[in-house]
Amino acid sequence: MSGQVVPCAPQEIASLFLFEKLSTEQLGRLCAEGRVERFEAGPVYAEGDPATCLYVMVEGTVVLSRRVGADDVEVSRTSQRGVYAGAMQAYLGDRVPQTYHNSMRVTEPTRFFVLPAESFAHIMREWFPMAAHLLEGLFFGSKDLQRAIGQRERLLALGSLSAGLTHELNNPAAAAVRATEALRERVGKMRHKLAVIAQGPYSREALADLIEIQDRTAERVAKAPVLSPMEASDREDELTDWLDDHGITEGWRIAPTFVQAGLDTDWLEHVAATVAEDILPGAVGWLNYTVETELLMDEINDSTTRISHLVDAAKQYSQLDRAPYRVVDVHELLDSTLLMLSGKIGRVRVVKDYDRSVPDVPAYPAELNQVWTNLIDNAVSAIGSSGPDGTLTVRTAREGDRLLVEFRDTGPGIPADIRGRIFDPFFTTKPIGEGTGLGLDISWRIVVNKHHGSLQVESAPGDTRFQVLLPLTAPVPEAPEAAEEPV
Repeated sequence: MSGQVVPCAPQEIASLFLFEKLSTEQLGRLCAEGRVERFEAGPVYAEGDPATCLYVMVEGTVVLSRRVGADDVEVSRTSQRGVYAGAMQAYLGDRVPQTYHNSMRVTEPTRFFVLPAESFAHIMREWFPMAAHLLEGLFFGSKDLQRAIGQRERLLALGSLSAGLTHELNNPAAAAVRATEALRERVGKMRHKLAVIAQGPYSREALADLIEIQDRTAERVAKAPVLSPMEASDREDELTDWLDDHGITEGWRIAPTFVQAGLDTDWLEHVAATVAEDILPGAVGWLNYTVETELLMDEINDSTTRISHLVDAAKQYSQLDRAPYRVVDVHELLDSTLLMLSGKIGRVRVVKDYDRSVPDVPAYPAELNQVWTNLIDNAVSAIGSSGPDGTLTVRTAREGDRLLVEFRDTGPGIPADIRGRIFDPFFTTKPIGEGTGLGLDISWRIVVNKHHGSLQVESAPGDTRFQVLLPLTAPVPEAPEAAEEPV
């Protein structure tokens, strides 16, 4: 936007604190290269436009805002003479994107001294070479510091996740090892039983019947129903009585295995009707080994599948071999993070209240996983501070043109006197050594600055909710990490 150009008076420019130490010659150059413009109430420049000018307010009222999702959020309002904003990084040249990092408007007729960005850059380097050098160091140093802080926070989270993942992988791996050892023993006994049967007075037809029963028993194991403890106990008693009645020793030991495999007295009656009475004890022992080997192979399959799922979750969480920015199903990210954190979550009950109808969102998935990690970790810590039990509810829903991801915990809540500080860097309520105070600050930067979303909190005792709102369709360009404010 352009305003009405009015005469530039060096004496008036000299009254602005930014220029009060300049010589008459320097003030004259400023007026020659710059101009004074008068703007009526309304916009002056828009966020994202090329940063062409530095604006120094002579008189009036200025408001700066940042775009958050579809909304413009006011970040500063002032009537102080001499405040400046706009192309404040022109002296850095093409080393940084030269665009306006906020939007400016005035609420009343306002005059600015307007200096073209190129002139501002030349004057900075010519008049204040040491200051320009120091500012460059501060700017790029702060960028490096922010990256280092973010990297340290990610490493701390990764260390915690690695410990949890190791624990989670160890359980199914140990189960698979135990099942493999037991399977080797059972197969050995089965070979011995087969040798005994082969040496017995069994006809070819009887052996064929026995092999058929074995195959059909294995099929039943694969389709075994899940019984309640009461149902399983009743069926064990029935099978034990049947086995005892048919002269099969140690029926009480065999019965639980048969129940787990889905076998019942009707099936055993079928077996008894198929084989001769003298073969029945041997046939039942043979079938017991068959059932045990099938169950052990199922256990090995379950354990290795669990390991595979954990590895897939780790890959999904870390976003290895994935594009850094893409359209993603947020539920996949949430599930992988919850699985990675399952060791830390412990006894906390997790409720997934997902709206699966919401569309995928454009995002940086690895960084969103970092947000989920921070918010889940905080929720679990809050719940743990009031006892080991509690509930974490993760909810997704569509709110207009944005996706809501909400983390609700039943912890003690956030006291009102510190609620406004929780997103400040280095602020933490965790004991020394347990928190950096950077998790929520980094989460806010990722959600707001990088995704043009919003992160907010509502809290009461027993009901604290962190709400992330992400645009559903808008492209998300890389944005500066810090909002620019007039100084």
